[in-house]
Amino acid sequence: MRVNAARISRFVFFGLLGVIAIVVGFVAYSYVKYSDLADAKLEKGPFPNSSVLFAAPRTIGVGDPATKAEIANKLNESGYEEDAKTNVYGWYHLRPDGIEVFPGKQSETNSEPAVLRIQDGKLLSIIALSDNSSRPEYSLEPAVLSTMFDANRAKRRLVKFDDIPPVLVNAVVSVEDKRFFQHSGFDPLRITKAIFVDITHGHYVYGASTLTQQLSKMVWLDARKTWGRKFEELLITVHLERKLTKQKIFEYYANQVPLGRRGSFGISGFGEAAQAFFGKDMKQLTLPEAATLAGLIQQPSARNPFRWPDRAKARRNTVLKLMLDNGYISQSDYTQACESPMNVTKQGIESTDAPYFVDHVNEQLADQFGERDFQESGSRIYTTLDLDLQRDAAIAVADGTKEIDDILTKRNKNGEPIDAPQVALICLDPHTGEVKALIGGRNYGMSQLDHTNAKRPSGSIFKPFVYAAALNGGLWNSPNMMTASSIVDDDPKTFMWDGEEYNPNDYHKKWEGPVTLRTAFARSLNVPAIEVAEQAGYRNVADLAHKAGLENVRATPSMALGTYNVTPMDMAGAYTVFANGGVMVAPRLISHIVDKSGKDIWSSEAESKRVLDPRVNFLVVSLMQDVLRWGTGAGAYRKGFTLPGAAKTGTSHDAWFAGFTSNLLCIVWVGLDDYKDVKMEGAQAAMPIWAEFMKRAHQHRAYRNVTQFAIPDGIVSAQIDNATGQLATGSCPPASVRTEYYLAGTAPTQFCPLHQGGTQVTDWQAPLPNVPATGLPPTAQVMQPSAGVESPEMQQPDAASSQKDKQPQPKKGLFDKLKTIFH
Repeated sequence: MRVNAARISRFVFFGLLGVIAIVVGFVAYSYVKYSDLADAKLEKGPFPNSSVLFAAPRTIGVGDPATKAEIANKLNESGYEEDAKTNVYGWYHLRPDGIEVFPGKQSETNSEPAVLRIQDGKLLSIIALSDNSSRPEYSLEPAVLSTMFDANRAKRRLVKFDDIPPVLVNAVVSVEDKRFFQHSGFDPLRITKAIFVDITHGHYVYGASTLTQQLSKMVWLDARKTWGRKFEELLITVHLERKLTKQKIFEYYANQVPLGRRGSFGISGFGEAAQAFFGKDMKQLTLPEAATLAGLIQQPSARNPFRWPDRAKARRNTVLKLMLDNGYISQSDYTQACESPMNVTKQGIESTDAPYFVDHVNEQLADQFGERDFQESGSRIYTTLDLDLQRDAAIAVADGTKEIDDILTKRNKNGEPIDAPQVALICLDPHTGEVKALIGGRNYGMSQLDHTNAKRPSGSIFKPFVYAAALNGGLWNSPNMMTASSIVDDDPKTFMWDGEEYNPNDYHKKWEGPVTLRTAFARSLNVPAIEVAEQAGYRNVADLAHKAGLENVRATPSMALGTYNVTPMDMAGAYTVFANGGVMVAPRLISHIVDKSGKDIWSSEAESKRVLDPRVNFLVVSLMQDVLRWGTGAGAYRKGFTLPGAAKTGTSHDAWFAGFTSNLLCIVWVGLDDYKDVKMEGAQAAMPIWAEFMKRAHQHRAYRNVTQFAIPDGIVSAQIDNATGQLATGSCPPASVRTEYYLAGTAPTQFCPLHQGGTQVTDWQAPLPNVPATGLPPTAQVMQPSAGVESPEMQQPDAASSQKDKQPQPKKGLFDKLKTIFH
């Protein structure tokens, strides 16, 4: 028995040694494994190769409205920090009379260090620090739109431990790990409690992780709540505590901790959270603000101060009590901070995040650079977005949708819930195609469907292409040539197409009888539009639309009323034709891409093609100007938009408004996702949003200088009677007389037959230089197609025959001198 007992003892002893050896070996192996994993990521930093999306640079100039806080906020959006001289993007220093700006080594604008002096709410002067000389303008760095450091869209700004204010450090350790700076990575008391709770409940329930353990989980491990993951966390925690100082661990934690979402973006780290929630640099956080951020760590979504201010305030006050208990603040500090309101930044979500725009950019990056991993490339992607215009768009959409909701609510007599219409707005520079602002819906958090890419019937904003096709016939001897003073009938009419009858109606179901093309266009009359399309040739209209990128349009009578599906983005591109002298420019969202070494690896270029002769284009723009002056879009002037502009309303079962100035083009769409009739006209639903946006947009320095639309060579003008479309006489009522524009050789040759009491031509303006006069009164001059035109069937003259140069207004010539003959 003794022998057997001894054998059993030795067997147990060596068995235990073996188990211990295996366990030690496994632990050692695991430690080496996870140590290497930790070291690999530590070497790369918290966001090793994340690509960053930037907006376009911003320019400020002497005399612009400005405050130190506003400029500091713009610099913060660009990744600058106050007095952080090592920041790669740049830093700034506040002084009593202004702000000093120092671009970093990764500056995009290559601006020189400068002092921006501010007085009485205006930028008083810009002084270059290199030579103390004055500058009229200064380029600020592009703002950060998004960081692509994982599969989710997020924003972040890296901070150093020395940049973190003590009040924030004290708030975090008070609520998350009060012995952080004393323990070696683990808090035995909290761990013991956690084990007891887990055992009694039979599964993982209670969390007692220190900051180091939380960092291990955030950076290196998944979110599984199992004992196996806890073991891995332990190993990494031990390694981090051995390898890093407490300050460095806290720095990593401060950059990594997820703090919820703002709009469509995740917020990572305290640096970004300070900007997102309070609109300020982290160094400027107050005690209640620091406590608020610390209180978000455990449940950031449930305590988001934007959505749940009461919850956020209650948690903030809990943090403040812990800070008081730990001796970090006094009783008076605690009382005052608890009584302070939950103040968060008022800046609109869409204005800073531009989520639909970012989605567009991500899709383009995936389509064009599918082989490149932008989450790991460390690239800097510079876009065309103008943040000032994006803010204006967000305000205009918010105001406009509220007005729409109020109208629909007043109409709702039965008390049933109303369907809230969606909205899309896109603004671009019509000369470069650069998209400056984009909103794809009224709330990205509720719907990520980008309505700038949603296909809907265009309604009457398609009509400019119909009238352009008709006016284009004046370039050659077209038997169906029409001018802006041609007479068409606004009466009930049946059109035949493919053996079927088509009986259009007007929105207001009123008939105006004979009207000029200009009147029919300005009042958006439907029957005349189809009649014009019929005269021009349905195929010619469809071909012109196809050249402008509207591929879905088919050559049918209903085409003239915009029955075919387009997207707001399609229409924005197509309308560049009219805003750019007949040349279409494709919309683009990315300016250029720079790799992590600072080398340009891709740049976009404007893609353009001529679609309309500049003379015909001017005639169409002239018609569109009257939409704003006295037509269906005249309400824009009443809304405060008084600049020279051209536009068109559109109403299908959706509402549209499309228009432009010499600087900016904007398309607005309003409609319902379920394709129901929104039961509002374009002038009622979309126009107010357009007018508010364009009014605000043109107050910025880059877009203030709006000019009249230039009259190209080859255009003449004459005074006509609007009732007949013929040359006005001295007996025509002044209210009926207007100036009309024509292609040289296409002006009317007969006098108004209704007012023959006098034969005076009230004002005939001669053609521009290099356009031959045709006698008095003018006779129709046949303009043969220019060289390069393939056929007389709506083919456009080539670029060589279509001069783009801007010309002065037509000057009075020989005919004015001969007016007295008719007295």
